[in-house]
Amino acid sequence: MTERSTAEPAAASPNDGAGASARVRRVSMADVARLAGVSSQTVSRVSNGHPGVVDATRRQVLDAMVQLGYRPNSAARALRSGRFRTIGVILFSLSTTGNMRTLEAIATSAAAEGYAITVIPVEAPTQGGVRGAFTRLGELAVDAVILLMEVHLLDAADLTLPDGVPVVVADSDAGQRYPVIDTDQADGSRTAVQHLLDLGHRTVVHLAGPADSFASQRREDAWRRALTAAGRNVPDPYRGDWSALSGYDVGREIARSGCTAVFAANDQMALGLMRALAEVGRSVPDDVSVVGFDDVPDAVAYRPPLTTIHQDFAEVGRRCVELVLRRLETGTNGHGTTLVPVRLVERASTAAPASASDPHTHTHPHPEVEQHPAG
Repeated sequence: MTERSTAEPAAASPNDGAGASARVRRVSMADVARLAGVSSQTVSRVSNGHPGVVDATRRQVLDAMVQLGYRPNSAARALRSGRFRTIGVILFSLSTTGNMRTLEAIATSAAAEGYAITVIPVEAPTQGGVRGAFTRLGELAVDAVILLMEVHLLDAADLTLPDGVPVVVADSDAGQRYPVIDTDQADGSRTAVQHLLDLGHRTVVHLAGPADSFASQRREDAWRRALTAAGRNVPDPYRGDWSALSGYDVGREIARSGCTAVFAANDQMALGLMRALAEVGRSVPDDVSVVGFDDVPDAVAYRPPLTTIHQDFAEVGRRCVELVLRRLETGTNGHGTTLVPVRLVERASTAAPASASDPHTHTHPHPEVEQHPAG
């Protein structure tokens, strides 16, 4: 029989006898420790994602795992530690920029702490849908849950979550009952409006997002407060659905209004708006200044490059993971909202108005745009 190193998985050959029939010995932690030249405890710490291992040793152990084909037994590890090292993420949409970028940051931050994530999309934003997602996550064995709740529930005024698992909520008004992480939407809107007023625009038209969105509501409310505080006329807002197509549809009406400044509630709608303005010969920023919100990677490539409010989605995701793991470690409950700062990124889509007069001084109702899937 061929001689093998003791560090390799010892597979039985057909001639090894009945006692070894077609069985393959599972590579053990001790095998990895022998090949890597470290203790089994060090292998365990690397396997569990423990931060207290120097990089050179960690690489040595990981290389040995790959060479031997070692796979940690997560079930046994969970029985020993009482932890599954998995965070559940519940969300209502996989199509919006904010959700996808926050989810990416959560996954990256969780991996850095030695945790995986399990994502459960909820088809309808209802209390029953949320409860069902928690039940499913319980079956999948998670240690904690992060809920990306960007819209109001359809069937309940307040969010009620099951007890027994640490929870952090992102983008919600649930801070009275649960810990919430969000960007400072209100300050972002105030900054956008003030930027346009400082340029000399008499007022600012708002292209708002969906009425059921927490972010849209906060941005619209802050836009209104900023204009009121400055003693300016507050036009009736126009409304889209976050998509560039809705920005274009509503933008054709905005283009006819004669306004000189528009604050769009996200960058995609700003993109559609700028196309609508171009089609009727209104130049950005010579005739109309446009400010977006989000600072998507493509915003710098818009024509012209878009002035916008930068949201740090990576920081939101990092803080969600940090807070939910802290709650898991300490067993503490709590509530309240933590706001991640935003900032204005000034590019080429805003300028002083060509004329001191802004004809958009009337108010009138605007029909809501037909809903399109968010891009």
